[in-house]
Amino acid sequence: MARTLVVCGYGPGISSALARRFGAEGFQVALVARNEARLSAGAAALREAGVTARAFPCDLGDAAAVTQLIADVRAQLGPVTTIHWNAYAPTAGDLMTASPAELRTCFDVGVVGALAAVQAARADLASQDDAAVLITGGGFAFYNEHVDKMIVQWNTMGLGLIKAAQHKLTHLLHHKLKPDGIFVGSIVVLGLVKGSAFDQRGDGLDPAAIAESFWSLYTERDAITKNHG
Repeated sequence: MARTLVVCGYGPGISSALARRFGAEGFQVALVARNEARLSAGAAALREAGVTARAFPCDLGDAAAVTQLIADVRAQLGPVTTIHWNAYAPTAGDLMTASPAELRTCFDVGVVGALAAVQAARADLASQDDAAVLITGGGFAFYNEHVDKMIVQWNTMGLGLIKAAQHKLTHLLHHKLKPDGIFVGSIVVLGLVKGSAFDQRGDGLDPAAIAESFWSLYTERDAITKNHG
């Protein structure tokens, strides 16, 4: 049976590199985000490289849409083997001016959507020996004075909250799903990623190297979280 990877929050950086890395190992790939043009181009590029790939436009902050997404992926590509949650909402940068709706969007995309995906795919994941949930973590999650000052200066406080929540979510899901044989882990990215919106100088961390760290985490399963950078 073919293995299927669902990449949630597909873009030109980490998620693109991870899709290529897992695709090279024989995974079918479902690319998920709101930008249909980007998804279509990404899926076409993967197919040119010999990877079975399809685009699934979806608002990952809508739990009902995420649940339907998993059903659609299953119908078109078979049972879900691995979920990569890379989605975030760049809202609520300043907590003193952010609206309740902005804060809800942050958590809906970063936490609620992720949980909806795992819940919807749990039976698929539990039926396979090599199932996993992989989450893109970030150094913003750390309780460190220097990090917190930087988050405030960069006006990315909403993202800081979400990365902290995802860090705890990773550990809770790891222990909850371990009896089902489902591995849950995270690569914590300690720096700007080359090609991302935050990397203004173009000298950030190599997405391909981060994808390799994810592959090692997936295959070795020797830690819940590992730092990269």
